[in-house]
Amino acid sequence: MALVEPTGELVPRYPTDRASLERHCHLETYRAGGPGGQHRNTSDTAVRLHHRDSGVTVTATERRSQLQNKELAFERMASRLKALNVVKKPRRATKPTRGSVERRLQGKKQRSSVKAGRKPPRRYND
Repeated sequence: MALVEPTGELVPRYPTDRASLERHCHLETYRAGGPGGQHRNTSDTAVRLHHRDSGVTVTATERRSQLQNKELAFERMASRLKALNVVKKPRRATKPTRGSVERRLQGKKQRSSVKAGRKPPRRYND
C-alpha cells in the first residue's frame, strides 16, 4: 500500500533511494566461500543487508571486493523494495455464475433439438 500525501501524491511504502536504504538497513559482512584466491578466503568480503521495516534480506558474495559487493547488495535491495511498492490492481470475478451456466446449457439443448428436427427421418432397411 502506498501512502497518500495531503497534496494528493502517492508516496512509496518503502523508499528506495540510497540514503534511506543506508538508514533503514542493517549491514553485515562475513567471509564468503568459493573460488577467488587468498584475498577472498581471508577477508570478510560478502555483504548481507537486512531491511528492518519490510524484513527483506539480500546478500552479495560474487565479487572479491567488499565495496563492490556492498554496491551490488544495495542495488538488489532497491529492486526488491520497488517490487514491494507496486500496488496490485484488485481482481475482478470472471467465473460465470451458476445461473448463467444453466441458461447457456438450456439454450444449447434447445438449439440442438431444433437442428435435430431439420434432419430427414431415418429409413431402416428390413
